[in-house]
Amino acid sequence: MTYDIIIRGGSIVDGSGAEPYEGDIAITDGRIVAVGSVEGDAAEVIDATGKMVTPGFIDLHTHLDAQMGWDPDMTPVSWHGVTTALIGNCGMTFAPCRPEHQELLAGMMETVEDIPKQAILGGLAWDWEHYGEYLDSIDRLGTAVNVAGLVGHAAVRYYVMGDRSFAEDASAEELEQMADIVSKSIDSGAFGFSTNRFAPHKAPDGRSIPGTFAKSEELEKIASVVGPKDALMQAVGADFDILKAIADTANNRVLFSYGTQPEDGAGERSAAALDELAQGRNVNAISHVRGSGYMFGLQSGLPVAGAKWREVAKLDFDGRLAAINDDAIVAELIEEAKQPKSTGIPMERTFFLGAGDTPDYENNVSLAEQAEQAGEHWAETFVRLTRETSGLALFNFRMFSSSLEQQAGLFKSKNLYPGLGDAGAHVSQIMDAGWSSFMLSYWWRKTGYYTMGEVIERMTSGPAKVIGLDDRGLIREGMRADVNVFDADKVAELQPELVHDFPGGAPRYIQKSTGFDATIVNGVVSVREGELTGVRAGKVLRHGTDGATALAAGA
Repeated sequence: MTYDIIIRGGSIVDGSGAEPYEGDIAITDGRIVAVGSVEGDAAEVIDATGKMVTPGFIDLHTHLDAQMGWDPDMTPVSWHGVTTALIGNCGMTFAPCRPEHQELLAGMMETVEDIPKQAILGGLAWDWEHYGEYLDSIDRLGTAVNVAGLVGHAAVRYYVMGDRSFAEDASAEELEQMADIVSKSIDSGAFGFSTNRFAPHKAPDGRSIPGTFAKSEELEKIASVVGPKDALMQAVGADFDILKAIADTANNRVLFSYGTQPEDGAGERSAAALDELAQGRNVNAISHVRGSGYMFGLQSGLPVAGAKWREVAKLDFDGRLAAINDDAIVAELIEEAKQPKSTGIPMERTFFLGAGDTPDYENNVSLAEQAEQAGEHWAETFVRLTRETSGLALFNFRMFSSSLEQQAGLFKSKNLYPGLGDAGAHVSQIMDAGWSSFMLSYWWRKTGYYTMGEVIERMTSGPAKVIGLDDRGLIREGMRADVNVFDADKVAELQPELVHDFPGGAPRYIQKSTGFDATIVNGVVSVREGELTGVRAGKVLRHGTDGATALAAGA
């Protein structure tokens, strides 16, 4: 028999939590058609001897909604084994949208998620009003990664209430309208609804985005139409009382962003609180896999607001590098940095990512401590390390999940999934999109915290269940052929770097990987030896349709 692809001799980790076993996989017409000992030939045979063969990874928290318009390859996640991305998180979506509201929604995405408004307006077709039309539009783009979408509270509320949506309560009639829009959005393919109650997320005029202060009754009304459709309610900034109310309305499935503090025992306490919340409810959380926060260096943002620093910041990279190597200029920079309140970045929580090919996310010696050990001011250490790395040194202020030890405690909860990479958002400030590679390099290979079966389940079938995907996340006959082949001893994130490839030359961080031999999306090789093939086989997945074939086949 002849297949499209045979993956031979790999260690199959099927995504169920089971440990690896040796075998082959055959793929035809975008589906896995045989697993085990496969006879016959194929148009392409991939030798996976000594490699892991797993389902494609599923990223539960991205904001690639805009970036797809000008980067259908959906980098960086596509370099890290991700084959399906959930978009529309945190209440922020571009649909529903009246034509006259396009600039406002683009502006809110800019101020909340650090995606340039002009890139959004110029990079997307904006040929939709309702959510199903939006899915049709992005379907026409052709992407390298599958896309599942949520409909956002901010867009829905503004569509119904206009300017009143920022601060006023919805009337009974407006609640009905919102619930109806959400219901119809799910019927047209949305996998659920997202909401945002984080007050610092602001619109361009400084007001917290629509939905931030919505009463619990409003969310319960929307939940009453989401639950019966077996769709997902996603939240950020919501307290446990709100989450309980949502989950207890029509037995809703709920996903929310969660974290812990660096103090001893905080991780386990947070895990216990999550497990108590989830008792008797279908509630799951997602958290970072390592310290996350503002990343800066000569190639991106500079840490001091002084006049000389601002002057250097206006230069291109070569000009900045020349300046940092000029002793007279450096003397001025150091003097400005020594002034009181020269920076708002706490250097005792800021860490050098190292000079190696892979970033040192385990470094526990802060920039302040490095400076003290060297008998320097922190700015002198910044300059010295920048010079030693030819300007490529990057420093990470760990605002969130700063303790790997406490994250380990948090990960003890089976209701907690790794991720929160925020790909497509905060593009010139953070770079966490390589979370899946770090799961393999640190949480499996370095620490042994997870077995291989466990770590793959956390990134495949587990997230698939959270979204509601029945035909992805497992290596089984009949399932969609989203597959990774990688060298588990080599998988790692490479150093982040700043590029200017957004529309208009706007900057963003990217981060490539090492160790991925192949990533297959819907039966087509999308990444080979860490590089994109240029073939974009991703699909826009739609709730209520994707997965039906696999279920019928008994997969």
